[in-house]
Amino acid sequence: MSDGTETATHENAGYRRLFEGDGLTFGTSFPLTGTRRSTPAVDEELRLARHAEAVGFDGLWARDVPTYWPRFGDAGGGFDTWPWLSHVAAHTDAVALGTASVVLPLRHPLHVAKAAATVDRLSKGRLVLGVASGDRDPEFPAFGVDRDERGARVRESIEVLRTVWREAFPELDGEWGRLEGDLDVLPKPTSGSIPLLPTGYARQSLEWIADHGDGWLFYHLPDETLQTYLEQWRSLAGEQPFAIAVRVELAADPDADPEPRHLGYHAGVEWFREYFARLEGYGLDHVIVGLEAEEPERALTTFAEAVIEEL
Repeated sequence: MSDGTETATHENAGYRRLFEGDGLTFGTSFPLTGTRRSTPAVDEELRLARHAEAVGFDGLWARDVPTYWPRFGDAGGGFDTWPWLSHVAAHTDAVALGTASVVLPLRHPLHVAKAAATVDRLSKGRLVLGVASGDRDPEFPAFGVDRDERGARVRESIEVLRTVWREAFPELDGEWGRLEGDLDVLPKPTSGSIPLLPTGYARQSLEWIADHGDGWLFYHLPDETLQTYLEQWRSLAGEQPFAIAVRVELAADPDADPEPRHLGYHAGVEWFREYFARLEGYGLDHVIVGLEAEEPERALTTFAEAVIEEL
């Protein structure tokens, strides 16, 4: 956790891969095939994951979407986060594996602790845990959760996660249940804990996120807003990392001017190179690139060669 002064550090291998260097790093998000309203082809997703790692992406991020709500228009990849990331871990080598983001109010914190630590162990410490409060209204009654209690559940869950990862046979109680010192939660993470990145505000104050997170994960923001957020974050959290997600549609014309899209842009690679260089100059640490393309392998290669390698 940050005290607002120290440089971001964590023994976790995935965290180091994303944030240890001085420059901007890039990840991409599942489903890499672009399949949004159904379950994607496993072999193709894994092939693209290996390709993304090979061409220079530093992170592969999986969503946590417990149920499919057609009105929302996004099934999030279809697969459950934990077995999916375990499968991806077995088919990749060193790329960081992230969640963007686990909806803590809809999951029991002991299940999250055990599942996340398992993926962390199976991946040799590559897991970085984005956590969120949830934004799909019908899911809360489906799980018997009061949506107005989301903020409290996030705080309570994070306390449970950190405690059971770091302590053997802990004593702890809350709305979720009670541990009386006679039970332990195994396995423990590879580095004593797993880095936690609250997503958006997660129904918390920025001060709370700076005090209890290992970084901050946010959505796409206009340049001026992003600069303001980064200034506020640095004043509270020091050099703890700040990451955003950006939708990227590569135009056929490499010199094409930008056209706004939901949470991103359609533009040529020349503009995207300048755009991400500008964000790097602001002090941004990591970008989750949501590539929208009919030929995803080609788009991953083009982006890596024209943007990642140049920066």
